[in-house]
Amino acid sequence: MPVETERKTVGTGSVVTLTWDNAEKLNIVNSEGIGALTLAINELEEDDSLRALVLRGKGSKAFIGGADINEMAACDPESAEAFISRLHGLMKAIRECRVPVIAAIDGYCLGAGMEIAASCDIRISSDEAKFGMPEVKVGIPSVIEAALLPRLIGWGKASYLIYTGAIIDARTARDWGFVERLVTSVSLPEIAAQTAREIAEAGPAAIRIQKQLLRVWEEEPLEAGIESGIEAFAAAYETGEPQAMMQAFLENKKKKKGAA
Repeated sequence: MPVETERKTVGTGSVVTLTWDNAEKLNIVNSEGIGALTLAINELEEDDSLRALVLRGKGSKAFIGGADINEMAACDPESAEAFISRLHGLMKAIRECRVPVIAAIDGYCLGAGMEIAASCDIRISSDEAKFGMPEVKVGIPSVIEAALLPRLIGWGKASYLIYTGAIIDARTARDWGFVERLVTSVSLPEIAAQTAREIAEAGPAAIRIQKQLLRVWEEEPLEAGIESGIEAFAAAYETGEPQAMMQAFLENKKKKKGAA
């Protein structure tokens, strides 16, 4: 069950696409797959050329169709805790990745798949995707990064999904605020790549500072988030990036004015 890695040079660095390939089983994840994906993401942490990461499932039938029920059915309380902790570790690696992570979602995005998508910074979905949290239908609660859902779609909608195990279509997921962009299945890879390019063409230090700041905004009270922003703004100037990029912008604007 390999993780395919594709790297493209974009802007001042590179964009990496990680594709989870368990397509014969709707790209479900077991302990082996969770470990492989976590390792692939963690290995990118030391890559200073990385500008954005795209996460997708192999084929068009599923992004990630959930966690492996065969493995979970054999769990006892101790092994269940170990399994869910490993799964949380994968999602934590996604959330703590230094660059934005884009989920390119096609087909089924269920349970652990929806939680993995929720852990990403941006979600782009095909109009054929299906979303749901069906854990209660097999006797387990939705846990770990399911806690992100009320923040993304509101308490009522999150409660509806989690209590009923209902499956919603891509348009509903977009209307509810879970998905940022809705595209065709055919155009999904290019739209995800285009979004990654837009990020890669921005200031790399600014993007990494911005991701850290967004995490603060998510977790801290409003006033603390604002104060952190002041510190982040000043810290950006320590990199020299604003000075260089603003000067280039002003020089380019001057050239265009002279040419006119």
